[in-house]
Amino acid sequence: MSEIHEVCTRFHTAVELIGARWTGAILRAVFTGSHRFAQIKEAVPGLSDTMLSSRLRTLEAEGLLTRSVQPTTPVQVEYHLTEKAHDLAPVLDALITWSHKWIPLPPGSPK
Repeated sequence: MSEIHEVCTRFHTAVELIGARWTGAILRAVFTGSHRFAQIKEAVPGLSDTMLSSRLRTLEAEGLLTRSVQPTTPVQVEYHLTEKAHDLAPVLDALITWSHKWIPLPPGSPK
């Protein structure tokens, strides 16, 4: 019989951060070039303004995104991936590959 090992604290923290509802989809949207609030919201169907604001603040606090205010009229805010977030690219790519193999599309879904 195999022993049960405790879950590594670092692994658990990472999974909880990336696995929080909407977080992965928001990161994916920014990876694909959506940098402004409205662009990210449009890229993630069903995401409310309140939840997007909350997740963006969390991702910024965790060092995955930077927020920059463009001195335009009206003011524009952009979000950019940090080096820490860029290091997640192979993880997200692996998750995409896995999901295409194992997660069926809901009926009527475009793709």
